[in-house]
Amino acid sequence: MTNAYVLVEHNGATLEPVTGELITAARVFGEVTAVLVGGDARALSGELAELGAHTVAVAPAAPERLLLAEAQAVQSLAAAAPAPIVLAATPSGNEIGGRLAARLASGLLCDVVGINADGTASQSIFGDTVQVSAAVGGSSPVYTLRPGAVEAVPQAAPGTLLELPELPAGPTDVQVTSFSPAQRGDRPELTQAKIVVAGGRGVGDQFPEVVERLADALGAAVGATRDAVDLGHCDAQYQIGQTGVTVAPDLYIGLGVSGAIQHLSGMQTAKKIVVVNNDEDAPIFQIADLGVVGDLFEVVPELIEEIARRR
Repeated sequence: MTNAYVLVEHNGATLEPVTGELITAARVFGEVTAVLVGGDARALSGELAELGAHTVAVAPAAPERLLLAEAQAVQSLAAAAPAPIVLAATPSGNEIGGRLAARLASGLLCDVVGINADGTASQSIFGDTVQVSAAVGGSSPVYTLRPGAVEAVPQAAPGTLLELPELPAGPTDVQVTSFSPAQRGDRPELTQAKIVVAGGRGVGDQFPEVVERLADALGAAVGATRDAVDLGHCDAQYQIGQTGVTVAPDLYIGLGVSGAIQHLSGMQTAKKIVVVNNDEDAPIFQIADLGVVGDLFEVVPELIEEIARRR
């Protein structure tokens, strides 16, 4: 018997790391059905079983129906056998979550950082300064889980395949006539990275020479403050904070970051925080595990050299 549904995040051939986190979080409800829309079902079903999926429900892809195929696949299962639904707290996950909550007449909790067996969930709000426990009603409550908030713990399960039929488009469906996916670079995805190197206003226009070089030396993702983005030193897709993305890496390194609440709200749940700033009174030092008061243009090149030497 299914006790929770998880919508699989994948890029076609491989699973996104957040999928393991979703299955781990949903396991508190019992057996997990992983809903896989599109992708290489034969290859991915084995990985999903290793992560803890008791059943892998496979639905055909419908790239011309943006998000609708995923919503319909999960809805068809939950309508027949109601159970909690766990999705990734991404723009698409939150959109699908809202649609499912409306269609299934159930509540929705977005951006949760933990899920409990009694149906309550933990949320970190107001810039991660307040922790709350929340609950919603309905036979199929929907949760979107913040990537990186839960550590994936694989627990092998049968992974029994279940083929879902292709569901026809409805009269109000919008069809996508063309689609150009964003090009992914060689660096880790920012929201999934174990190490993040972020630059602030203090880096100035030396972003590639300082932040990106250190990130590449560590195999890390690149992040930025809102000031750095507004000044044109970095693309908006790398912005961390209230108006950007939230990260929770094992290690966060901030270069020239002052510590405005706008930025802190998106990174202060990192396990270890290291900062370099020439202003010893910068607010970022108040939450840092290790703070270096100094010129980042002197500290970072030496750090990169030391990393190369030790390798």
